[in-house]
Amino acid sequence: MSESFPLVMTFSATDPSGGAGMQADLLTIASMGCHPLSVVTAVTVQDTSGVEDVFPIDPECVVDQARAMLEDVPVAAFKIGMLGSIENIAAIAEVMADYPDIPLVLDPVLASGRGDELADEDMLDAMRELLIPQTTIITPNSIEARRLALNDDDENDDPSLEECAKRLLRMGCEYVLITGTHEQTAKVVNTLYGENGVIRSDSWDRLPGIYHGSGCTLASAIAALLAQDVDVPDAVKEAQEYTWQTLNAGFRPGMGQHIPDRLFWARGEEDEPALKN
Repeated sequence: MSESFPLVMTFSATDPSGGAGMQADLLTIASMGCHPLSVVTAVTVQDTSGVEDVFPIDPECVVDQARAMLEDVPVAAFKIGMLGSIENIAAIAEVMADYPDIPLVLDPVLASGRGDELADEDMLDAMRELLIPQTTIITPNSIEARRLALNDDDENDDPSLEECAKRLLRMGCEYVLITGTHEQTAKVVNTLYGENGVIRSDSWDRLPGIYHGSGCTLASAIAALLAQDVDVPDAVKEAQEYTWQTLNAGFRPGMGQHIPDRLFWARGEEDEPALKN
């Protein structure tokens, strides 16, 4: 077999704007030095402002897309984004169970940046039971972390982000990276947790504007780095640096949100990211 770039398989929905979803994954994975393989889970109708409609792909088709490639090429990492349906969650979990030694990055896409609902409570339960236990690292923002970690039996449950991370880890994943974009803080603080607590916490200058696809970019960048045998803490650091640069170089092509420029490095030098450990 001839040598090739590491291959990263992404399961995600299409985004006609190119800001998030499958298009964001493909651009990021390629920009990070890997070759992307795409499994479409849903087709969306959306623009830079928000999601208008979602059409899930039949789960049998999702499985067939993945199996065809997995029987042909060696995949070095998986990235999972928007899933489209509870049936797709179950189908993808079954595929992932056959590849327990390959790193899996789960970006739990529960809503659009505008707040359009993309996952109901049944889908959250399926993620908790079927996907999170197989996950190497899950990358929720603070809102997603609280939803996934919420104790439905206690209506007064209001866990801290640290407690959310502990609950997600107890569900079976190895690492939890909670991003702080949605928190009311002067800087964006992203914190990586492992079984022994906080592994690293990084503080970033908060950029002006609202961005479409930052979470997809970060998760895909982590997957690409894991595919190149970078360990999780270093992959998280390097992926954050890359993502900050894409946002710093972001652009607003329409009337809605800004889109990260995943190819900023090809357009000239940019300022170094303002990372503080």
